[in-house]
Amino acid sequence: MAMQSVDALVEGGKASAAPPLGPALGPLGVNIGKVVAEINKQTEAFKGMKVPVKVTVDTTTKEFSISIGTPPSAQLIKTEAKLETASGRPNTEHVADLKIEQIIKIAKMKQASLLGKDMKACVKEIIGTCNSMGVKVEGVHAAQAIQRVEAGEFDEKIRSGKTELSAAELKALEEERQALHAELEKKHADQERRAKDILEKAGGDAAKARKLMEEAGIDHSIMDKVAPKPAGAGGGDEKKK
Repeated sequence: MAMQSVDALVEGGKASAAPPLGPALGPLGVNIGKVVAEINKQTEAFKGMKVPVKVTVDTTTKEFSISIGTPPSAQLIKTEAKLETASGRPNTEHVADLKIEQIIKIAKMKQASLLGKDMKACVKEIIGTCNSMGVKVEGVHAAQAIQRVEAGEFDEKIRSGKTELSAAELKALEEERQALHAELEKKHADQERRAKDILEKAGGDAAKARKLMEEAGIDHSIMDKVAPKPAGAGGGDEKKK
């Protein structure tokens, strides 16, 4: 029995006999159509994402097996939340909100590679990743959501494995995402205005202005934009906000 394998990165649910799969599988004599159909069946949940796939073929019997990898949890969260990037300040600035059903969906996708011994533990792991990305869960900070999971508030939904949301729920989440982004843009614009006022009052002295901005609670990204540190300056104000 001679076993050979082919590794490829395919778009979820959209594998085809075109490169990279077709040319790699052709010499192995396997039924490419069946392989592609099985890959698409197993990667259906990863539409819009690149998924690592390994096809192992017995070149004698032409039988095959497929191993599907999964994108990182952070990528799955961004896809569910329709985010391009996570929050740069996750402890203070939220960029999206997810329902527990979406968390369960991601946990089911990643269960094989998570440390949790059961689905409830896996759900908590995914919420922990949300915490580092500035993504709320069920309208609250991820740390609070974990407490609610531990208290058993979502046990029934976790047991049922429900992962689908209604059109109304999806619409509400999108409206909230847009509102969160608008709020952050307003906050950043306000901080930039305040930073410019501080710099003007400091007579253009960047070092002095940065100290005053630090005291005023201006984010460092805004400080760096409005009053870049003088060349060779020390890191006295480098505590992250």
